[in-house]
Amino acid sequence: MKTALELALIAAKAMDDKKGLDIKLLEVTDVSILADHFLICTGGSNTHVKSLCDAVEAAMDAAGEPALRREGHRSGTWVLLDFGCLVVHVFTNETRKFYDLERLWRDAKEVTLPDWE
Repeated sequence: MKTALELALIAAKAMDDKKGLDIKLLEVTDVSILADHFLICTGGSNTHVKSLCDAVEAAMDAAGEPALRREGHRSGTWVLLDFGCLVVHVFTNETRKFYDLERLWRDAKEVTLPDWE
């Protein structure tokens, strides 16, 4: 069984492979009971948001961790994927600025992501 961090890195790599923008991983264990990590990413368009989500779901399914819930898919400006220990947020740029989750969860610790090539 993979750790929450290992799962978060699998999802982050899937986003990076699909050219996700400004990918941030926050460790929220000490500030929230919702999850261990929040993964936040921007897509350049509604179509890009959908392809990022599809890539994350495929990678997590392959790791044996299917999504428990998917919210917001129809609007295409913000999709939330709930994997239990990991919550993935994929936004369009304007929607990400509006909700500003990094500010909202500023007490969370940002996890440095690998530099994938």
